[in-house]
Amino acid sequence: MSLSALYDLPAPAKLNLFLHVVGRRPDGYHLLQSVFTLIDWCDTLHIERRADGKISREDLGPALPDDDLCTRAARALQAASGVTQGAHIAIDKQVPWGAGLGGGSSDAATTLIALNRLWGLHWPRARLLELGLTLGADVPFFIGGHNAWVEGIGEQLTPIDLPPAAYAVLKPPVTVPTSAIFSSPLLTRDTHRTTMSFFLAQPKSFEKNDLQASAEAFSSQIVDGLEILKQNFGLSRMSGSGSAVFAPCEAQSQESSVNMSIARIRSLATPGSGWTARYCSSLAHHPLLSWCAD
Repeated sequence: MSLSALYDLPAPAKLNLFLHVVGRRPDGYHLLQSVFTLIDWCDTLHIERRADGKISREDLGPALPDDDLCTRAARALQAASGVTQGAHIAIDKQVPWGAGLGGGSSDAATTLIALNRLWGLHWPRARLLELGLTLGADVPFFIGGHNAWVEGIGEQLTPIDLPPAAYAVLKPPVTVPTSAIFSSPLLTRDTHRTTMSFFLAQPKSFEKNDLQASAEAFSSQIVDGLEILKQNFGLSRMSGSGSAVFAPCEAQSQESSVNMSIARIRSLATPGSGWTARYCSSLAHHPLLSWCAD
């Protein structure tokens, strides 16, 4: 019996543990090195199969643009596969956009993974990865399902084993347009290339985001967020192109003090302030990893 719906589908966010800009391609795309780690801050999707071939969307949380990335993902899979079925996608949006947390890309990836099952396509992961890259550079990471060493424009993924970790994540009210960060005169593009083995041997040497200076110049709220985390946890840095910032919370013995610090940070997030604070744990892999055949 074919499935008619899939509910409570997680779309987890990610953090860039570091981000280096190591060059630029002739077509203008920037070449990166980074480590992406999945965290338990998730959007939730509910997808029902439609027999009429239409793609529709319902926003259970904040309103999304009419042609958001998950809707485009559904249409792209429909066109590429030739399937005649449609889908109704309901999204409970919890991961903020314009934050460098990959929320829209994760929604698109979960949509592709779920529709691959709901429509009975049985595409292997490699085929979904290829389609995902046409939607955005971060989409393949979420389809891949593993924490990853990332190179190229984000499409070169090598699974990496990371120890369990916890993070304080703080999202200022400002939304940062990625184009403004990558076009900033403050952005350098000449960080020396490194290797995954060096990262694994000396992870504390990788506490830099080359996009951060540009983002700090874009908004003082990012500077404020970084300082708040630094005061509470001793260090901080930005994820992706911002505006979310984070601080590792390493020792389990510090859990009570971490919770106190998070409580103090959350006190900033008064109604209407626009600030969001979360205590997040890393994920060993994507919750839907087993839904794709390798």
